[in-house]
Amino acid sequence: MTDNPHRIALVGIGKIARDQHIPSIEGDPDFVLAATVSRHGTVDGIDAYHDLSGLFSARTDIDSVALCMPPQARFAYAAEALAARKHVLLEKPPGATLSEVHELERLASEKGCTLFATWHSRFAAAVPKAREWLAGKRIRRVAVTWKEDVRRWHPGQEWIWDAGGLGVFDPGINALSVLTAIYPRSVHLSSATLEFPKRRDTPIAASLAFRDPEGAEITAEFDWRQEGPQTWDIAIETESGNMILSRGGAGLAIDGRSVVEEPNREYAGIYRRFAELIAAAQSDVDLSPMVHVADAFTIGRRVTVEPFAF
Repeated sequence: MTDNPHRIALVGIGKIARDQHIPSIEGDPDFVLAATVSRHGTVDGIDAYHDLSGLFSARTDIDSVALCMPPQARFAYAAEALAARKHVLLEKPPGATLSEVHELERLASEKGCTLFATWHSRFAAAVPKAREWLAGKRIRRVAVTWKEDVRRWHPGQEWIWDAGGLGVFDPGINALSVLTAIYPRSVHLSSATLEFPKRRDTPIAASLAFRDPEGAEITAEFDWRQEGPQTWDIAIETESGNMILSRGGAGLAIDGRSVVEEPNREYAGIYRRFAELIAAAQSDVDLSPMVHVADAFTIGRRVTVEPFAF
């Protein structure tokens, strides 16, 4: 541990906090988990509070917060933390709307705080190598396939089906975060079909097509109904070879030969980056993945499919 680690509060003690954030904070010498804020969950041995005002009144030593609650509620907590001059880490997606995240950027700048909109899949082991390999190549075709079982990854979490919960774009935005990180130029959405279960506000599947200014064919298929093996792949065909980024970015094969195959350490990378940003007095708020999702809801053709229940 460093001589003066950041004393961080974790807000929202649910599955993602327990599975990823807590172990990553415990393994990072630049942070110490000093408190939690949650209506329901606690962490053994750590001071627990029900709201940020109670936390900040009692614990003046807290200098940073990580927000892990659903996106619909995130803005109010982030704005309160920034107003109290705390550095803020936002789980993905960084908010329910683009405009509220722009407001958080403005507030962070005004208060002299770091705001970090995280995209954990960008910290997967093979993502930098994939970006490096693609640079300068003539790309013909990109196929993004992100299919998983919602019951496995979001058991009983009804909020994902409410407006603002994103539905299948909760994992799909991870794919878009990787695509926007590795692709050598900007692309924009040209068409989308979104499948909404009856009586649900968010889609369970989506098919997307993008326009590349240099003519590459780019498609993405997201589905939350896949049982058995889970699929998180980006396959790219170029004039000088092919690559497959697999396991959400943990594996990379080029022309059939494995180049990278490492375990998931994405969240360790997030906290390492957060510490770097705080030390440099900078923020990192890239909204390009979220722009594609907003565009999908704007231009997407809506199709109603069978009801979903956990």
